[in-house]
Amino acid sequence: MLRGKHILLGITGGIAAYKTTFLVRLLIKAGADVKVVLTESASSFVSPLTLSTLSKNPTLTAFVQKEDEVSTAWNNHVELGLWADLMLIAPATANTLSKMANGTCDNLLLATYLSAKCPVFFAPAMDLDMYKHPSSQASFEKLTSFGNIMIPATSGELASGLHGEGRMAEPEDIVAFIHTYLAKDLPLSGKKVLITAGPTHEAIDPVRFIGNHSSGRMGFELATTAAKLGAEVILVSGPSHLNIEHPFVQLIRVVSGEEMYNRVHEHYANVDIAICAAAVADYKPSTVAEQKIKKKSDQLTIDLVKNKDILRSLGEQKSKQFLVGFALETENELENAQGKLKRKHLDAIVLNSLNDPEAGFGKPTNKITFIDKNLAIKTFDVKTKAEVAADIFQEIISRIHA
Repeated sequence: MLRGKHILLGITGGIAAYKTTFLVRLLIKAGADVKVVLTESASSFVSPLTLSTLSKNPTLTAFVQKEDEVSTAWNNHVELGLWADLMLIAPATANTLSKMANGTCDNLLLATYLSAKCPVFFAPAMDLDMYKHPSSQASFEKLTSFGNIMIPATSGELASGLHGEGRMAEPEDIVAFIHTYLAKDLPLSGKKVLITAGPTHEAIDPVRFIGNHSSGRMGFELATTAAKLGAEVILVSGPSHLNIEHPFVQLIRVVSGEEMYNRVHEHYANVDIAICAAAVADYKPSTVAEQKIKKKSDQLTIDLVKNKDILRSLGEQKSKQFLVGFALETENELENAQGKLKRKHLDAIVLNSLNDPEAGFGKPTNKITFIDKNLAIKTFDVKTKAEVAADIFQEIISRIHA
């Protein structure tokens, strides 16, 4: 959601300024382009060099840039304000907030704030009595009346040694707050999505298992896409080398089909959309050897029993959820997928074929057919799995908002 965004970070002179190095790193990690403007007092708490290094942009502290006491450049506050997609002032001290509220313009940060045409977020940081003082509360009210967005301070230990409200929100909470704000107008805002991904490993003994070649990529792309569309996502993944870091995605790792069944059912009742993209093993050994099985003969027989059918169980319990399954077929593809759709009480099924060389396990691309419960069929061309995920959610959204 922040990828490619121009973020202007204003830092004022409070002890919480030391946290802004972490804040800059999180914004950069989220894909944003960050420029930093410091007040003069803020540079006593955090180094401009550190912030320049982390942001990969010069840190600006004054209207005129000087080298060896010679003016070399003008830092144009109007251009900075126009450049920004959003402005964040953190920490925002009582002094700066009062000036913002009353139009005082005596430094580069304040001039940039008054020039900004983008959303402005501010994260107050001050001692508890200052935070509760009527003048500070008046600043908060006035700034929010301007359309600025306040990231409330939290309660905790303060620099004074006191404990109470006034502590700046933690960097990760600030980023999450911005994500949530930006997501409010997205098509899946307020929705909860449950996604399964990857293979399962069914233990034979302590070192061997039954599994498959699923990498989990399709499920992870679905989770990323859902989060970008504003959803709160629970991703339950079998063994996979893939990872995901997004404030809207909770990644739960499991190993076996039994574990996946249990974790999925923990969350299913509270979600709006569920997509089962995992390649769960159909069978598992009836017993697991406590010790490694030794090679004692030319043949080994393993007694297999059926795993619990996660998708069928979700279909049977379905109430408000829009439930989507996947069908990976090798023959009678459309007929088999439609049969699965009906048997498991799904709202839609995504069909792909191992006969297509550009689809299936471990491939960066996929070719799908989307079939809904009314048997409306839509076939897509070969696309990257990220593009396939976007197509799947476009089909889901068109139906849940119909």
